[in-house]
Amino acid sequence: MGVAQNTTSTIPVNVGLVLDLDYLDANVSLSCINMALSDFYAAHGDYKTRLVLTTRDFKKDVVGAAAAALDLIKNVEVQAILGPTTSMQANFVIDLGEKAQVPIISFCATSPSLTSIRSSYFFRAIHNDSTQVNAISALVQAFGWREAVPIYIDNEYGEGIIPYLTDALQAVDARVPYRSVISSSATDDQIVKELYKLMTMQTRVFIVHMYRSLGTRLFTKAEEIGMMSEGYVWIMTDGLTADFLTSPNPSVIDTIQGVLGIKPYVPRTKELESFRVRWKRNFLQDNPNSIDADLNIYGLWAYDATTALAMAVEKAGTTNFGFQKANVSSNSSTDLATLGISLNGPHLLEAISNTSFKGLTGDYLFVDGQLPSPVFQIVNVNGNGGREIGFWTSTEGLVRKLNPRINKLRNSTSASGISTVIFPGDITSVPKGWETPTNGKKLKIGVPVRDGFSEFVAVTEDPSSNTTKVTGYCIDVFDAVVKALPYALPYEYIPFAKPDGKPAGTYNDLVYQVHSKNYDAVVGDITIVFNRSLYIDYTLPFTESGVSMIVPIADNNSKNAWVFMKPLTWDLWVSSFCFFVFIGFVVWFLEHRVNEDFRGSASDQAGTSFWFSFSTMVFAQRNLPSPSYTASLTSLLTVQQLQPTVTDVHELIKNGKYVGYQKGSFVLEILLGLGFDNSKLLVYGSLEEWHDLFSKGSGNGGIAAAFDEVAYLKLFLSRYCSKYTMIDPTFKTGGFGFVKSLSNLGISISSMANKCIVSHVFPKGSPLVPDISRAILNVTEGEKMKQIEDAWFGKKSSCPDSSTSVSSNSISLDSFWGLFLIAGLAAFSALIIFVVMFVYRERRALRPSDSTASIWSRIKNFITIFNQRDMTARTFRQSELNDRNGISPATMGVPTPSAYSVHAEFPADPSSAGYDSSPSRQAPQEGVIDIDQLTDQNQERPTALEIDHENT
Repeated sequence: MGVAQNTTSTIPVNVGLVLDLDYLDANVSLSCINMALSDFYAAHGDYKTRLVLTTRDFKKDVVGAAAAALDLIKNVEVQAILGPTTSMQANFVIDLGEKAQVPIISFCATSPSLTSIRSSYFFRAIHNDSTQVNAISALVQAFGWREAVPIYIDNEYGEGIIPYLTDALQAVDARVPYRSVISSSATDDQIVKELYKLMTMQTRVFIVHMYRSLGTRLFTKAEEIGMMSEGYVWIMTDGLTADFLTSPNPSVIDTIQGVLGIKPYVPRTKELESFRVRWKRNFLQDNPNSIDADLNIYGLWAYDATTALAMAVEKAGTTNFGFQKANVSSNSSTDLATLGISLNGPHLLEAISNTSFKGLTGDYLFVDGQLPSPVFQIVNVNGNGGREIGFWTSTEGLVRKLNPRINKLRNSTSASGISTVIFPGDITSVPKGWETPTNGKKLKIGVPVRDGFSEFVAVTEDPSSNTTKVTGYCIDVFDAVVKALPYALPYEYIPFAKPDGKPAGTYNDLVYQVHSKNYDAVVGDITIVFNRSLYIDYTLPFTESGVSMIVPIADNNSKNAWVFMKPLTWDLWVSSFCFFVFIGFVVWFLEHRVNEDFRGSASDQAGTSFWFSFSTMVFAQRNLPSPSYTASLTSLLTVQQLQPTVTDVHELIKNGKYVGYQKGSFVLEILLGLGFDNSKLLVYGSLEEWHDLFSKGSGNGGIAAAFDEVAYLKLFLSRYCSKYTMIDPTFKTGGFGFVKSLSNLGISISSMANKCIVSHVFPKGSPLVPDISRAILNVTEGEKMKQIEDAWFGKKSSCPDSSTSVSSNSISLDSFWGLFLIAGLAAFSALIIFVVMFVYRERRALRPSDSTASIWSRIKNFITIFNQRDMTARTFRQSELNDRNGISPATMGVPTPSAYSVHAEFPADPSSAGYDSSPSRQAPQEGVIDIDQLTDQNQERPTALEIDHENT
């Protein structure tokens, strides 16, 4: 039934208000709602609609809130409902609004679980609790805390935020080891019992999410038992922060000194300050008997929600405010069955969704039925209230001031982005976020028991005192790391042994004891491997990583008859020989027609050519490989060349050689994976057994090579460095490390060794990881680590560094390929130029008279002409002059090249008789054809056949 229009020009519109007026905050909100209507219609006097409030007080009862809403919809036929106060009450009311198509606007229900109802008629006029979890996790990340424990009330309000908070913390690598749930009806003794339980745990960062009444009792008891002191961190969610700091109670503020809190940021404007003054005056007038109160964020949201509803009602129109009655049978006796449907509901729903304005809390609009994520203000409780230390926004992260121009390019996750925090205990240094539990127990650290390699870890029994002594390199490193920590970490070593002193299991068994919480830690030469990393974490390593091969070394070069071949590699020898033949051929080809020394029988010509090429290569002092060869050979013969007996893993497999590995080592799996036969693998358990196997040799009960981790190899080489060397490649692994698990304290440290990287290992997300890692860096970068290494492995001797790969003294082709390239190109170019010039000059003679001659005939003709002397050459002309003058050419023991030779080392003698060295050309002697003169007269150069014919 619609509301009839009265005699005025305005139309009243019924709106329900569901509040618990026993709460002061509800009275504050009611006062703000009344002021919102008064202010709105005073500013919009031309609006035709006027909201008429019908209030229902449900007295803290969840069922009562639902009954009040049902009454308002069915009997009053309200167009919308403001409220209720809590998330649990809203859960019932939202369903009623969806059924009757009546919008429900709540300015108090913050639980994220309400979103799962998926009611289009529910509007959350307050920020969802899930919007603040990223601000909280940003604080945890900024201060480097690795764990946090949420303490929350056991109801829908408390539980709704936990899944979102856990995900946000995990996103910044912080874990939630425990959830502390406190009932709203818990007694003080129950609260104290829960707090004592938290004290026995390791984590010291707590996130509190509950109502003010329970939160006050919680902090009071925490302060009484000493949990508000140095080392503790407390963070309050926005609801508790607003409740505590809006109307500060001195007794409560004193108990939460140093606590961090977040709350939605509301810009300070003139309108807000003016409203605050007016509200204070009105509230005191309307509630003269009430205790003093301050305007809080809930009142501001109530004011803006009422304004939004008034605007939407006007926008939806005034056509029909009635309800369509439900068709029910006469025997139906439930109120829900007779609930009608608002005819104006869909129009009002659309109007509210599209409403936006500038409210007291800032820009106001609904996105998918909720207010957008706000900017959160970070406060630190000090003195009489909260001190602003910064802000958090989804785009800028933690910032000290809201300045878009400065912060637009940053997204800070560092504590430097906010002001200095004063933590509980009145300290400004950041608490590490965890402490050793107060139960007084020491860390139980297991150590492996083994026979050999006592340098790494050794367990000895003292019969006189009936005590166990644990020593070794890994033990000393761990002791030094713990001493470098900024706090005390009590622990004791416990051997992993049976009653008779024998090992209680393998290293895998020992590591699993950490996972099973039988040990809090394990220290020793335990390997870091992938399968163990599935349930433990590692800190920074502190030894070198990898698995490598070690082999004997020998010096056989000086006793080798073919040592003269070693200065050059085989590819350089082959390349030199090929160029020797090629250069000899080119020289013969160029000199054959113009030089008598390159004529004669075939054997004489080949010998002359090769002798010329060889003499040039050997006796030319500018040839680079010659002195290099001499220097390399000298080095091979005078310096002891310690060469590894084996350099290739595949050579060992191919030849069926025996190889060794350490007993119980994971290296066995690597060797089998490489293809070694299990029957070719021998085990050693100590340095002495290792050396003994090498001394016997493969095939005599010994080995040709051994595979082990770099740390063990270096220990072996420190004792036998003159006899063995380490060979690459290195198989990378994880190294030595300390393993940590969550036993008792959540700590477990064990030294693991896959790569020979000794490193501490912890459970996933342990807060000890960064502290131990920093301590490892402190130890390894200082003198302490060198002292420990010298004490157990001895100082470095004069032996060469066996870890360095043995380099070869042989000269390879890589050093001279450029020289070969230049020489080859020059020779080939000379050959091509000569052939082109020869063919062009002899083109008439090369053309046979018979045009039908075969290709073979043409080739024979070409060879015949090429084999004849070139009588036009100055060599033959000069020789004829010398013969006439009685002068014989001087010989040097090597062929004499012609004047046309490409070898500039042997030019024609310019002082020889008949040589034209003057600028003016002399007349040729009688009987000699001057080819140059013919050329100068532009006559065609005669062929060799024509010259022979004239001479004849």
